[in-house]
Amino acid sequence: MSQYTLGAGLVLPEDRGLYSLVDDRVRVTPELVVLSRPAASGWQDITYRELDAHARQVAAVLLHRGVGAGDRVGILGRTSYEWVVADLAVLAIGAITVPIFPTASAAQIAHIVADSGMTWCFAETPEHQELVAGAAAGALREAPWPLADLDSLTASDDTAHADGEVPAAGDGGAGEFERRRGAVRADSIATIVYTSGTTGMPKGCILTHGNLFASGANTVEHTGGLWRVWRPEHTVGTGADGDGTDASDVVTEQAATLLCLPLAHVFGRTILVACLYAGTRTGLLSAVTDLLPAMAGFRPTVLALVPYGLEKIRKGLRAAVDADTELAAVAAGLAQVSTGTGTGTGTGTGTDEPGGRPDEALLARVGAVFGGRLTHVISGGASLDNTTAAYYRGLGVHILNCYGLTEAATAVTVNQPETNRVGTVGQPIPGTTVGIAPDGEVLVAGPNVSPGYWRTGQDPLKAGTDPLQAGTDPSNPDAAGQDGTDAAPRWLYTGDLGRLDADGYLVITGRRKEILVTSGGKNVTPTLLEDRMRLHPLVADCMVVGEGRPFVAALVTLEPAVLAKLAAEAGLDLGTDRWWEHPALAERLRDAVDDTNSLVSRAESIRRIRVLPTQFTIADGHLTPSMKLRRAQIEAAFAAEIDELYTAAPEPAGPAPTEPATSAA
Repeated sequence: MSQYTLGAGLVLPEDRGLYSLVDDRVRVTPELVVLSRPAASGWQDITYRELDAHARQVAAVLLHRGVGAGDRVGILGRTSYEWVVADLAVLAIGAITVPIFPTASAAQIAHIVADSGMTWCFAETPEHQELVAGAAAGALREAPWPLADLDSLTASDDTAHADGEVPAAGDGGAGEFERRRGAVRADSIATIVYTSGTTGMPKGCILTHGNLFASGANTVEHTGGLWRVWRPEHTVGTGADGDGTDASDVVTEQAATLLCLPLAHVFGRTILVACLYAGTRTGLLSAVTDLLPAMAGFRPTVLALVPYGLEKIRKGLRAAVDADTELAAVAAGLAQVSTGTGTGTGTGTGTDEPGGRPDEALLARVGAVFGGRLTHVISGGASLDNTTAAYYRGLGVHILNCYGLTEAATAVTVNQPETNRVGTVGQPIPGTTVGIAPDGEVLVAGPNVSPGYWRTGQDPLKAGTDPLQAGTDPSNPDAAGQDGTDAAPRWLYTGDLGRLDADGYLVITGRRKEILVTSGGKNVTPTLLEDRMRLHPLVADCMVVGEGRPFVAALVTLEPAVLAKLAAEAGLDLGTDRWWEHPALAERLRDAVDDTNSLVSRAESIRRIRVLPTQFTIADGHLTPSMKLRRAQIEAAFAAEIDELYTAAPEPAGPAPTEPATSAA
């Protein structure tokens, strides 16, 4: 079995919890701005000292209410400053945060409350409070607490309590806070994250304070100064500016990011931990749709996004970037990658190095939208179409692909600014080992790996958990541990397929459960086709089908605004029967299918598509809260439409369909 590690990484000392990240900064840089929240006048900055004071005050209220060590405390809401403060307060006193997606259904909330044994909960809106209260069916000890009230707790009484008193930082409540905080250990449970799951109800994945620290801190260390300082782009990764000036002579500024990832997802939580550790000014946004309008004023230097967010920004930029210029940016990015010149490794996979400057006029236009300082985006959570990565590179922004999963606190591998190897998801972060099983499955070991899944009714202060799918080296089960002891390494089996190149860069080649096998025996990776289809302006989403079928086909949903414009131009009446078979629609979608099929062989190409007159939604069970396709549910919901694809006519003879419906090519 092949494996790779970069060596030991940072670990949280055994006698410390995550709140030590705030404690340490308050002692060293108390007035450094760490968080920013949207305000009427722009942005309200919060220093480490202010964050500490607010978190301690909320923790005092929680102690006054009776929240005990190991109690499970839910947080239901979008990413916000209040979410962060509530989380830190819970962690500081040794309780356990249970995040809930704001889009979760009543059934999902009821499952999470019952499975975790949740007894307290914060909720963002009155609707969320009502939803949790109803789903909890009396399990909560009090009605859900409004997140919006956290601001008033810094100055006003806890009016919900009978005696109206809130312990202040200077009275006896502070002593209890210090006692509880001092009892938290690195191996204490910090959070139970219910994996979004593409099948069935989610499972609660336990992550300790040490897991989250190892993931966040080692991501920062692995990516150099990216999360700490910003300097002009031409000095990033080179150590000098274009004129040979030493980097120490270049004025640097505090790194800044806009965090719009949901904090209910472990990717968002890990990035937050990374920012608290690194001292990154972090602007908090409730949704990815808020990102593009906020960038010009906030001026981020680095972002962390999922491909869905990058695709949305690309489409949003079309107001400033016309179609020809967009194609030129993609071409420029692809040329720079293929050139492989500069200071990088220049392997056959491709190195993200400058092979020529992008068009200056284009950079100026986009720079005004991005804020003029953005140099890198860490992309993870799903596969990213290579033209999207090239597009951003053509705009002067480097995409650093990464890989991880909930059970490893998100971070397993990430590309580094200096050695960004395009086509890979980077090398393991320090302290993490990646292995490839004989059958190609990616295995992970390290201090970021979860101790297991939550077992209903277990003691939250003890280690006993349902195990992950884990074991020893499948090719050598008697092997000694990586530390030279007799203990065999504990591998996390990820379910993903991949390979390691000679330098330890990981390439993800597919997902065990997402590989389609046609009736002709052809293996097809649907995500490659789906990612490209979604880039077309008219396509909102796409799911490829073909398991056990004679050819590959796809279900497609459309962008409502683009569809409305097309309908007006082509005289398409969306109220007529089977409007999706209109020739104008077929002509537009033919370009999307042809472009997508150019990536694969004829046997793997999409031969027929079916436009759906609806959207894939979280509410209907088609998507997970992190916007991943729930394939089994979609196949069940649209079984008749899929059958039409294969029964309306014989297999199309050409490489692509000519209509977006069920007729042959």
